[in-house]
Amino acid sequence: MGKSAKIVILTGAGISAESGLGTFRDEGGLWAQHRIEDVATPEGFACNPDLVHRFYNARRAQAAEARPNAAHQALARLQAEHAGEVVIVTQNVDGLHEAGGAQHVLHMHGTLAGALCAACGHGWTAPLEMQTDQPCPACAAPAARPDVVWFGEIPYFMEEIFAHLAAADVFAAIGTSGEVYPAAAFVDEAHLAGAHTVELNLEPSATASRFAERRFGRASETVPAWVTELLG
Repeated sequence: MGKSAKIVILTGAGISAESGLGTFRDEGGLWAQHRIEDVATPEGFACNPDLVHRFYNARRAQAAEARPNAAHQALARLQAEHAGEVVIVTQNVDGLHEAGGAQHVLHMHGTLAGALCAACGHGWTAPLEMQTDQPCPACAAPAARPDVVWFGEIPYFMEEIFAHLAAADVFAAIGTSGEVYPAAAFVDEAHLAGAHTVELNLEPSATASRFAERRFGRASETVPAWVTELLG
């Protein structure tokens, strides 16, 4: 890898798990207590907005207490010290990359820190607790929702992300399940562009066989070791 190689990194829930934020698949966590259809779809919100707000208020409170771990900090170090461009794309809605020092993170699934008006599309900073009848600052409609991309909605920054993948020299997926599209297809896009592809995960993802290199273990150990190797 050249000193000015462009590195594109996709992160998923696995990178934040060691900071105490549960994944979809954790038993006993917030997700295990709810059906995805009820709390992570536009239909679920339309049916029971109170439930959805309670769920995301709990996630927001949980994320506010979480601290970045060694994996988040290592990626920030890579951004700061690598001579080439390092682009971090995340499926996570927490702010742990930024808390760890990362810059210009592309939150393709939105963020818990954001609120969105379901009526006019205006966005603003979410309070720690959102209410169903909270009025939009722009149009005053009582239609506030979390600015989180739900199942059936189009992720943010897709054109920008695919442009980065097309120019990547290295593509890494960290802590992702490989089961959610379009992110699950990023490895194929990067491979077509000639990038070296690497998966860093606790265990093999659904797309592990499509990566040229695979490293398994705790993110707080595998990611710093990988970054140290890249920085030479």
